Amino acid sequence: MHRLRRRTEAAWAALRRRYWATLPARLRCLRAVTVSLVLALALLLLLAGLAATDTWDAVADRDAPRTTSAADLNLALNNMDAQAANMLLSSGNAGQGRLQTPYEKAAGFYGDARREIGHDLRTLAVAAEGDQSDERTVESLTGDFAEYQELIGRALENDGHRDGKTAALADHRRATDLLQRRLLPGARTLVESNDNAFNARYTRVRSTLAAQLDAVVALGVLLLAVLGVLQWYLTRRFHRILNPGVLAAAVCTLVAVLLGAQMLAASADDLRGARRDAFDSVVALSRARAVAYDANADESRYLLDPGRHDQYARSFLAKSQQLYGLKGASLATYDSELAATWQAYRSDPHDLRFTGEFRRELVNVTFRGERAAAENTVDAYAVYQRDDRTMRALLAAGKEHEAVAFCMGWEPGTSNAHFGVWMTALDKVTDINRAHFTSSVRSGRLAVTGLLPWAAGLLLAAAALTALGLRPRLEEFR
Repeated sequence: MHRLRRRTEAAWAALRRRYWATLPARLRCLRAVTVSLVLALALLLLLAGLAATDTWDAVADRDAPRTTSAADLNLALNNMDAQAANMLLSSGNAGQGRLQTPYEKAAGFYGDARREIGHDLRTLAVAAEGDQSDERTVESLTGDFAEYQELIGRALENDGHRDGKTAALADHRRATDLLQRRLLPGARTLVESNDNAFNARYTRVRSTLAAQLDAVVALGVLLLAVLGVLQWYLTRRFHRILNPGVLAAAVCTLVAVLLGAQMLAASADDLRGARRDAFDSVVALSRARAVAYDANADESRYLLDPGRHDQYARSFLAKSQQLYGLKGASLATYDSELAATWQAYRSDPHDLRFTGEFRRELVNVTFRGERAAAENTVDAYAVYQRDDRTMRALLAAGKEHEAVAFCMGWEPGTSNAHFGVWMTALDKVTDINRAHFTSSVRSGRLAVTGLLPWAAGLLLAAAALTALGLRPRLEEFR
């Protein structure tokens, strides 16, 4: 034991003589420590930059498109069923008495929605690979959609026969029930699943960026401290005020640390802007659009299927509450309560006496022009709601033909025309947020590609300048 201790002490003494006991040894040791810290900091920034680039690729090319594809599927399913009901409503009796413009528009929109659903299902099937839950959901949706198309196809075929409305209505009922019980819940599950995955990545990456920023600052401070010690040591031993090489290395290190910290901080800010400020609103507005089309379909179903008047009236009110929630409101009181609460908001934007998707958007207003666009959307929504009551009053008065024409017409002042104005306003708000999402992604990528090369280059320069600054001093001992 005593012999082992003596050997250990001898080895330690030999290392001390070689690496610290003499002045050249100390200079070489400080140089090695400096270069090691420079390389460690450069490696940390490089790995952080690569991780940030991967994050932006995942956000822009996978997370956001998957979520929006699921939201588009939800919307297209609602739209397709609405247009199927509109075709049945406007077709007349085997084509006799057909409302030509509404029928042709409905048929065109129906075809567009069917193609969109096919595209979204293919996109989501690829996106779901590796996730067994999503794979099962997409597979189930694909099978259910095939069954839904068969039912709607049969309904339209029956409707083409004289006095075939009863059979067509029965098929449409089964198709709508399939849509409400299986297709729409499955689509909403995919929206939530993909949005939650995006949100989980956001939370994880933001935490990682904060940790990386702390590490960069800590390593940078330590490196500057070592360079300061080296400068002090050279001044003390060689009686020179400054060593130009070491001083330049310190300046390079300071600028590199600032650039690296700026890269990480900008990445975190841009990620927050992309997810919280922009994409949260995109998701809320996409849900609102899908709910709007479903509510619009409920009006058509209400006119088409007298046996389910109460069911579709309740469904329309429930979807209205999802969009602009008013506690305890009925269809009879909804318009007046909407007008009162909206006037209160207009007087004071902090006075939000309503719930729903419109409230989610209004409390997340961030960008120039977004608040005005969101408010215009609610104004258009209020007009559409009043149209709904007009349609129901016409039907209650026994004016069925006038109710259908008003509900399905595209002439100025009709319900569909006002629905189109509402959707245009809603799209404008969504487009503002989509544009800023794209802008945040672009800015986040530029923060990495624009700052990382400079930071890495300056750190390499710091290592080279340290070596050059010490070289003349070390040569004095040869």
